Amino acid sequence: MTWKKIVVGYERNHVSAHALERAAEIAQAEHASLIVTSIARPLPVAATSHGLGPFDPADPPEAHRADLEHARELLENTDVSAEYEVEVGDPADAIVALADRREADLIVVGTHERRFLDRLLHGSVSDSVTRHAHCDVLIVH
Repeated sequence: MTWKKIVVGYERNHVSAHALERAAEIAQAEHASLIVTSIARPLPVAATSHGLGPFDPADPPEAHRADLEHARELLENTDVSAEYEVEVGDPADAIVALADRREADLIVVGTHERRFLDRLLHGSVSDSVTRHAHCDVLIVH
């Protein structure tokens, strides 16, 4: 199996940093390029009708652009070719859609134990990506 285009889901935490590091290692070995993405979740329509903007004020797209700048800094001293894209939507759906749109061969995402309520409300991004992806998926712990 040869991977030429790799999508990496990234947010600024140690699990995502480890996933990015692993994706960079694979990209160097395979002479592949990376597409690093961070996903901004929109607020439900009901919340926006109450005067809130389309995004959670505690998690705006600007924060995701900052996450991607952090990812760029982590890859600064590597020979990896990378692009950085903020996407909007459900994280798993957005990662899979980006991988489909860009014809990626591999998706790399991190996973960590989440609290019960968080799993109940949002589900597991890595599980959902694995179920819906049309390419290989690597889950990094």
